[in-house]
Amino acid sequence: MRLSFLKAVAIMASLGTHVPSLFAEGEIYRDPKASVAARVDDLLGRLTLEEKIKILGGTGFALQENKRLGIPAFLTSDASMGIREHGKATAYANGIALAATWDTALAEKIGASIGRDARARGIHILLGPGMNLYRSPLCGRNFEYLGEDPFLAGTMASQFIRGVQSQGVAATAKHFVANEQELDRNHLSSNLDERTLRELYMKPFEIAVTNGVLSVMTSYNPVNGIHASQHDWLLNQVLKKEWEFRGMVMSDWGSCYDPLAMANGGLDLEMPRGKMYDSNNLVPLIDSGKISQATIDDKVRRQLFVAFTLGWFDRPQRDESIPLDDPASAALALQGARESVTLLKNDKGVLPLDPGKTKKVLLLGHNADPVVIGGGGSAIVEPFHTVSVRDGIRALLPPDAKVTLIPWKRPAGKKGTHPEALDAYGAEGTPPIPPESLEEVKTADAVVVCVGFRQTPDFKYHDANPSQFDQEGEGGNRPYSLPPGQQEMIRAAAKLNPRTIVILNAGGSVATADWIGEVSTFLDAYYPGQEGGTAIAEILFGRTNPSGKLPFSWERKWEDCAAFGNYPEYGGPRNNTYKEGVFLGYRWFDAKGIAPLFPFGFGLSYTSFSYSDLKIKKTGGLGDDATYTATVVVRNTGMRAGSEVVQLYVMPPRGDVPRPVRELKGFSRMELAPQESKPVTITFKARDLAYWDPRSRQWTVTPGNYTIAAGPSSDNLPLQTTLALP
Repeated sequence: MRLSFLKAVAIMASLGTHVPSLFAEGEIYRDPKASVAARVDDLLGRLTLEEKIKILGGTGFALQENKRLGIPAFLTSDASMGIREHGKATAYANGIALAATWDTALAEKIGASIGRDARARGIHILLGPGMNLYRSPLCGRNFEYLGEDPFLAGTMASQFIRGVQSQGVAATAKHFVANEQELDRNHLSSNLDERTLRELYMKPFEIAVTNGVLSVMTSYNPVNGIHASQHDWLLNQVLKKEWEFRGMVMSDWGSCYDPLAMANGGLDLEMPRGKMYDSNNLVPLIDSGKISQATIDDKVRRQLFVAFTLGWFDRPQRDESIPLDDPASAALALQGARESVTLLKNDKGVLPLDPGKTKKVLLLGHNADPVVIGGGGSAIVEPFHTVSVRDGIRALLPPDAKVTLIPWKRPAGKKGTHPEALDAYGAEGTPPIPPESLEEVKTADAVVVCVGFRQTPDFKYHDANPSQFDQEGEGGNRPYSLPPGQQEMIRAAAKLNPRTIVILNAGGSVATADWIGEVSTFLDAYYPGQEGGTAIAEILFGRTNPSGKLPFSWERKWEDCAAFGNYPEYGGPRNNTYKEGVFLGYRWFDAKGIAPLFPFGFGLSYTSFSYSDLKIKKTGGLGDDATYTATVVVRNTGMRAGSEVVQLYVMPPRGDVPRPVRELKGFSRMELAPQESKPVTITFKARDLAYWDPRSRQWTVTPGNYTIAAGPSSDNLPLQTTLALP
């Protein structure tokens, strides 16, 4: 890991052209030709203790400046999938949608694009990507994260981070760690064993550190009773020592409680300001020897390491040549939306619609217009322009086609299963479809029902405003059921018209048992960003072939989830114990023999693909460093060009430690013309097949026969072969 991290930061240190600066003789830190280490040491030695302490606390959305020594106020911005706090910006498809593309090259491009958006505004540090795992569909921030599998999440996040940092902007891997729920997040402890932490929830962060991320943000929640912002084992023992992370560790906003525990526990930067990290608290602790001067110096050193590595002292961070409303950014936002939309059901071949034969389209649901770009909280982006589903459909149809939107009216008296929900959904007895519109629904060439959640306008979510059960965002968990009246609307439309198409906006799965059997066509659009309406319309009318793949398992009912019964819910026990252990998502369904509604990695296309010729070859290395290459031939057997995601799973030999039946160890996205065949190559190492042995407390590769399987989803693996490890 050490070599990988140092190589990554060395590459980033060479970015761009340094602007020569005037500096006094001996001021090594001002010399862009000096090494990063020499510049850090020189500037650190010039700071007084008071100045060092001041640097340890932020000032709103910036780090503290030092005018005496010319240290700028490095700016930060929330940036899950777009710049926040700095005016309007491009709104990209949200994290869960990016994961649904399974496109590592696109993740890097979008990261670079957001990095450019940051440079256009003079921003130094992006507070993203979010890398917590999808443990339950109820988590209010699932839409920011990258799915249930640590390998998928870590790989996609690392490519995104590479793109961001290629622009001279620091990315921040968050929230370290076990922040898989939002209810009472500042106090409710996430309780889980070391093996579960190592194999699942810490793994994406480990991958990101290995690939050179320069900043890590701690989570709000305690982990096994100790707040993450003062967790010595997590921050010092694992992150900094074992993983050899050289960047800075910052707190989430307002998540700090004890200056002594924070300082000795490994936190480098308190945000948004130094409430705990101030002279009144720290100087007496330093004078008494409870906190060493070396500990303070290390924290400052890490901040300076990031700054010098990315050239922040050597150029203006704001690049005025980059437009604020960048057409290149909008184009990538559209590509992300196109690749993410996931077709889950198309039983009667309703899609794609023929634009020449579609003269009358009826739109239902509050998500048809205006646009729903993302979830709420710190991920909110205010875009320059948006395209709703109605806008997108209207733009693709000829002028004589009729596109009608039936205004959404929420029915009253439907509190669902949530005792806190208020009765605030309209007039009592409001029908799911207005009587005057029934004939229009029946005679339409297509009925598009746009359902799901909306972004919260601010942080006033469930805990402060429990009536808003049609919203999804930071600060609270959301219900499993669709918002009141939506499933009734779906069923009513499907009974009237067999050409009913359901489009969902949500950060994860929702209850479908009461209606999924009555509709033939179902698309998951996640939160597609500002260009979502264009991408959805292109898919509906066949201009774009759907290629998204689920980054999470879609259960038939909430009770089937691994976290059910051990996950905090409104009106119920607030237990957040990870009793399922390493059996998360598809690992749980495999182990319990439960069939999901839609499996992890699943997604339909307008074409078809075949797999053949799986081969495994050792290509170098010894022991745990042995490298293996899997090759698969994929053929487009249909009549349309399309993209396929080849997924490689490994099934370990049986042992005395329970392990998942299979785990994702590689994937590759490819595009194929009709009848075209291509070989796909996926590389992995023997150490990638290891598990964390709770007895020896180390990674262990079990000798024996491993089954290597390839296919289009976790439960459709037509090709298998055996790999014997000594």
